Amino acid sequence: MSTYAIGDVQGCYEELLLLLEEIDFDPQKDQLWFTGDLVNRGPQSLEVLRYVKKLGDTAITVLGNHDLHLLAVAFNNSQLRQKDTLNEVLAAPDCNELLDWLRNRPLFHKDSNNDFVLIHAGLPPQWDIGQAKERAAEVEAVLRSDNPGPFFDSMYGNEPHSWSDTLTGNDRLRFITNTYTRLRYCDADGNFCLEAKGPPGTQPAPFQAWFTIDSRKSRNEKIIFGHWASIYRGNITDFQKDNVYPLDTGCVWGGALTAIRLEDECWFNVDSSQPGKY
Repeated sequence: MSTYAIGDVQGCYEELLLLLEEIDFDPQKDQLWFTGDLVNRGPQSLEVLRYVKKLGDTAITVLGNHDLHLLAVAFNNSQLRQKDTLNEVLAAPDCNELLDWLRNRPLFHKDSNNDFVLIHAGLPPQWDIGQAKERAAEVEAVLRSDNPGPFFDSMYGNEPHSWSDTLTGNDRLRFITNTYTRLRYCDADGNFCLEAKGPPGTQPAPFQAWFTIDSRKSRNEKIIFGHWASIYRGNITDFQKDNVYPLDTGCVWGGALTAIRLEDECWFNVDSSQPGKY
């Protein structure tokens, strides 16, 4: 049995199938981990959702910002954006079934069978892994409730910029959501800079990539994440000095779809057939 973690698919179904062929994936004995953002911007979000859902317990996926955006559009009538490619999902006869499955996915996953943690975006330096799991569970419970609509109504926004145990209500849920689905840069005190989206070196001072904070309490954990296609320039293994494994290599933008086999940390990728420039 092997476990393969795969970066942001974002509707790139054909590349996903090619990558699974490349790793010789066997659903009878192997497991797949997805870093989130199964959908949007790419051409076949519906096919990706159906495929991953059908895998059942063979696949584990955490939620990304594009996945939450789909849920917000469906459950709270949030507006589709110009570059969204979600209409096929929303019009599908099995849409409700797919959305119910999606909103029951976690924001955080740690398997007792290995040393890896799976998230979509990042973690603030103040949280250890136990705290990270507890905070994720707060938002997961709301998403899985009978009435998640009010959460989506207040989900969007960049504030609060930093964590406090005294945060309550929508502010608390929004900060946790931004942590897991949007974080790239913060400072040593854990103040977020969500406006900065480019590769390291383009952010304003004193912010730095979340995983490079020396005081980060999760530093001893092996963390797999996606979300940040522009971070990858050159050798992806360079990030292992920080104990992180960024897997979003920009497939939807014409880059590649990447996987890592957790047992031996062997990397695999297939080139994108998407027209975007990466």
